[in-house]
Amino acid sequence: MPDFARGPFPATRMRRHRAHSWSRRMVEETALSSNDLIWPLFVIDQVESESIPSLPGVERLGSQAILQTVEQACSLGIPAIAIFPATDSSLKTEDAIEATNPDNLVCKTVRKIKERFGDEIGVICDVALDPYSSHGQDGLVRDGIILNDETIAILCQQAIIQSDAGCDIIAPSDMMDGRIGEIRDALDEQGHQDVQIMSYAAKYASSFYGPFRDAVGSSGNLGSGDKKTYQQSPCQTDESLHEVALDLLEGADSVMIKPGMPYLDVLQRVKETFKVPTFAYQVSGEYAMLSAAAERGWLDRKQIVLESLLSFKRAGADGILTYFAAEVASWLNESRK
Repeated sequence: MPDFARGPFPATRMRRHRAHSWSRRMVEETALSSNDLIWPLFVIDQVESESIPSLPGVERLGSQAILQTVEQACSLGIPAIAIFPATDSSLKTEDAIEATNPDNLVCKTVRKIKERFGDEIGVICDVALDPYSSHGQDGLVRDGIILNDETIAILCQQAIIQSDAGCDIIAPSDMMDGRIGEIRDALDEQGHQDVQIMSYAAKYASSFYGPFRDAVGSSGNLGSGDKKTYQQSPCQTDESLHEVALDLLEGADSVMIKPGMPYLDVLQRVKETFKVPTFAYQVSGEYAMLSAAAERGWLDRKQIVLESLLSFKRAGADGILTYFAAEVASWLNESRK
């Protein structure tokens, strides 16, 4: 710190670097680019796309639109997309067996994307049973109890068929204990040693997921139930470090914090403690809040979205899953012209 006893006050003026745009850019500590973005995409097994009322501007993408959207992502320099299925209700069962069908919606979609785009873009697949279960839980249920070990066996099968289809990154979001190690072993045994695992290591039982559950059609299935017996309590932060440490020991290549902005403290602690690739998910509730405020003219959409994503980077995120990805990439690319 400067010695203010020497010389006239103020000897140091913090505003000097802020006086000009070029000067602010020259000394900026944190920067956001399209390389930081992962675009979550919802897919549906029909030709036409569908709007999602609770996620204005986001659609369940039909068979034609998904390839056009991936092409857009490639043109914008977005390095990866994450695929989430809106599974037909007729395919949802107690045992979520559709999750292990090699011709299910996710696998068909991944194959189409990889046939068209190859390694031009990374494809991330969610591993959990809630899009396929009639009860809306991420795991198998018996007598009202979420079964941990029995669920992991299904998750391993799900991860294998997604990798067979061409998935680059398996992203287990189920929060079952020990699933990362079992999935890693299962993938390796099937020759998928190069498939990455991005673990939802610190996933909270949050109220910010409502629009997502609408999008994949699981909110009605879950009903009055909750996921508090396996997702983390919002009260916990030390526990997140324990969860992350276990998943890294089991073979996770990267970890994720979910939700995002309400848990920036967790994100920062994880990144500072482990210094591994760390991602954050700006979840559906965050998107819906910012979009609604912008629609009403209460906030400037571009400025508030960019500021919110910059906060993720400042807290230590190496990448951000956000439904704003295409907009943000367009804004950033335009600003660099």
